Amino acid sequence: MMVGPQYDLVGNPLGAVRTTFEKAAAAAAVESGGRDPVAAFRSKDWGASEVFRSFLFDQGGIDRVPVLDASNLGLIKPNTLVRFRGMVQDMLGNEFYAGAFKDGSTWRTNKFTDFSPFTMPHPCDSHLWERHLFHCVPVPGQNSWTLESSPGPDLRQMSNCLSPEQREKRKRDGDDDAMDVSENGHGESSSCSKKPKEDDVQISSGPAVMPASEGVPEMNGNDHHIPGSSFSCLVKIYDMPDSQVKLNDVAEFIGVYTFDPELAAPNDNSDDIMFDLIEDVTAQLPPSKLRTRVDVVTVGRLSLNFTGFNRESASIFGNHLNTLIQRLVPYSQAIPLSIEYLNTATLQPRKDNKTGRLVTGVLQQPQGTHLTFDETVLQSGSLTSKGVENSVLLKNLMESLMVEYDFEYYKMEMATDVQMLTLSEGKSNILPSDLVVPFRPSTVPAVTASPEELESWRWYLATVRSLPQSNEPEILQTIQDEMVSAMREDRSLGCSELSRWLTMAQITASSFGEKSISMEHWQMVKELERLRKQRMQ
Repeated sequence: MMVGPQYDLVGNPLGAVRTTFEKAAAAAAVESGGRDPVAAFRSKDWGASEVFRSFLFDQGGIDRVPVLDASNLGLIKPNTLVRFRGMVQDMLGNEFYAGAFKDGSTWRTNKFTDFSPFTMPHPCDSHLWERHLFHCVPVPGQNSWTLESSPGPDLRQMSNCLSPEQREKRKRDGDDDAMDVSENGHGESSSCSKKPKEDDVQISSGPAVMPASEGVPEMNGNDHHIPGSSFSCLVKIYDMPDSQVKLNDVAEFIGVYTFDPELAAPNDNSDDIMFDLIEDVTAQLPPSKLRTRVDVVTVGRLSLNFTGFNRESASIFGNHLNTLIQRLVPYSQAIPLSIEYLNTATLQPRKDNKTGRLVTGVLQQPQGTHLTFDETVLQSGSLTSKGVENSVLLKNLMESLMVEYDFEYYKMEMATDVQMLTLSEGKSNILPSDLVVPFRPSTVPAVTASPEELESWRWYLATVRSLPQSNEPEILQTIQDEMVSAMREDRSLGCSELSRWLTMAQITASSFGEKSISMEHWQMVKELERLRKQRMQ
């Protein structure tokens, strides 16, 4: 006789949470002789996480969990299991909630939800537990290939995960129990309780942007230069150390989708989806490349300025470069550095003390983002006060990899880790890059890399970025001696040039998969620098 699964972890995850809790509480009551059996469960798991972990990773259930985005927001039934991929845009602190309470002789839990299905007696024995709140948004500049690795199932075939309205529509269309054909040509069952084959997973396109509802404030401050930030989630994380998730971290969350549109007031000041976390399962991507800061010198920073561009060549070669970057790195953005952009764009993140929320700016980016600035669109004109402020913000970003956040009554600089490329006709006066390289292309080569080749390059770039650096003291002493000698011969050299040379040596070593600089790497850097200066003449 075949035995079905013990729990419907996708369609009814809270059922599994409550059942495992009540069993654990009953067992603890026997062991404690009836003395407050759930006190030990505060900030701890009673076995529910292991049930989900086994289902998601040991049994491959993660492929059956839909990915929540703006395009399917109205399709997913509340209180089902979903995935959400996003960036931590604001950290809202902690909140207390009634984590456990006694209903007659039975202990019940409200963990992973805001609404209890049981009426809480008053008064009753209860426990206040704590959870962390984060405001998360779709990752700025996320490139489409990053969404293709694990797209989730086709929601149209998941009848017990659909909202009642969507299920009724499917019945009217006569396809409730039918086998539909997905875009990849394979049939899929209509029930999400059946484990799909690997080839049956629907390959979805990139997420659409959901416009903000009327009366709902946009977290981008209504700035059209910040795309896609009107769709957001309020993520609640349980049993987590305070420093595990940080501002601007990127993660995929698996949790219970508890938002009910019928309960949302039209003038509510929240545009968030209530999203209670089961577990943060994805390591932050990509790993940080920023090495260290010594006084005012940032070792590991290397911004590039390609000169020799005009509007025509930037539209050809610049667009070609941007396309290649998009296909290779997880996050990238191309920014047209025009007078209109500088005068109107909101680059600086700021705190709105009336709502208590952080309003994002263009420069609030996930770690590892690649920014390309096109200065060829810059024409003569006047900068407003906002334009001047934006220019200062960009200059500070270039020089120190710091972004200034405006908290109204004070300002605070926060470290970031972004790569920056400027395309300009001559050396940029607005963006002081570390390295100026004259760009002299003759043709645009056709790039016909296969998916396997692109994947190999992505793994290579991610790997070399994450390599730790541990240099031998003898090598560093030799390099230091050569730097001192070079400064004696050329008085124009300063700390910034020396920092750039050391950074180039570290990058060269990493590009060969090495964790420490060798003299061969140092000689290669000196030759590259000689050729660059020769081209500058």
